[in-house]
Amino acid sequence: MDSLTQLTLGAAVAVVALGKQPGSKVRVALTGAVLGTLPDLDVIIDYGDVVSNMVLHRTESHALFYQTLLSPLLAWLAAKCCDQQHYYLRWLLASWLILLTHTGIDAMTVYGTQFGLPFTNTPFAVGSIFIIDPLYTLPLLIGVSWFLLSRLNRGYRANIAGLLLSSAYMLWSVLAQQHVSNIAAQNAQQQLGDYQRILVTPAPLNTLLWRIVIMTEQGYAEGFYSLLDETQQISFSLIQQDNTLKQQYATLKPVQQLQWFSRGFYALERQEDKLLLTDLRMGQQGSYAFQFVVDPLNRTAVTQLPMRRDSAVALPWLWQRMWGTPLPSPYTVVQLSQ
Repeated sequence: MDSLTQLTLGAAVAVVALGKQPGSKVRVALTGAVLGTLPDLDVIIDYGDVVSNMVLHRTESHALFYQTLLSPLLAWLAAKCCDQQHYYLRWLLASWLILLTHTGIDAMTVYGTQFGLPFTNTPFAVGSIFIIDPLYTLPLLIGVSWFLLSRLNRGYRANIAGLLLSSAYMLWSVLAQQHVSNIAAQNAQQQLGDYQRILVTPAPLNTLLWRIVIMTEQGYAEGFYSLLDETQQISFSLIQQDNTLKQQYATLKPVQQLQWFSRGFYALERQEDKLLLTDLRMGQQGSYAFQFVVDPLNRTAVTQLPMRRDSAVALPWLWQRMWGTPLPSPYTVVQLSQ
């Protein structure tokens, strides 16, 4: 999840554990916020190339085993910073829970979180919530703010309420994803016949509009479904791909890495003497977050293309499509005939 969410969640968890103990409310919340953002500092590590930097984000710093080992030290530092050494055990529980919840909500996004290290490097990704979702973050932010600005007992209860509401929203996202997945599978079977795999993940900033990606032998299809649509018929756009390229370049390190990390939801196409490698899970056709230019002969380093950001087009489309207006994708694609 985004940094603001992780900061706020860390503060909220710290308040639950230490908010009623003697000491500065601001220090408790601020210390929890710092602990909540610590795992994401792994972004400063350079693993040698842009693809490795992507797939090795959310690894050891997000692994529950290493977080458990580190929690006693972090708890000692937190208790000292807040002048609450007598409450070390509470800080130990709070520190562990803050790290645990950081990893937990990251794993709910589609990116991939390797929290099982060192026992498994599987990138877990539920994909039921977008990396930024105001409806998840706002209850946490309001609860922590209420705690800091109001009388102790009332603010403490407001913080707990914020945590409960955000957790309920996360549960809702899983249920909504499952509902859309069933609809998407039915549409895929009817329109595409044999297919390889389906990805269902929310469009940015909400859990009403969902993006569906279906991998096929001919390439992949993309469609959108809103929970407010009047029909369960999904209109797919089919993007043709030469899938023999994946076999031809299967031994290239960047291709191997992205194939594993994306769980097969990637595209590979030739562009003159280079290859364009795309993670199909994040973004949408015409605007992907992770696209890489790869030299198949390894003469030049892998480079990452900037994401196309056309907010003047994308945001109005997102708003209207979210509420059930049957609009085509804001980017030019080939529609699959019904």
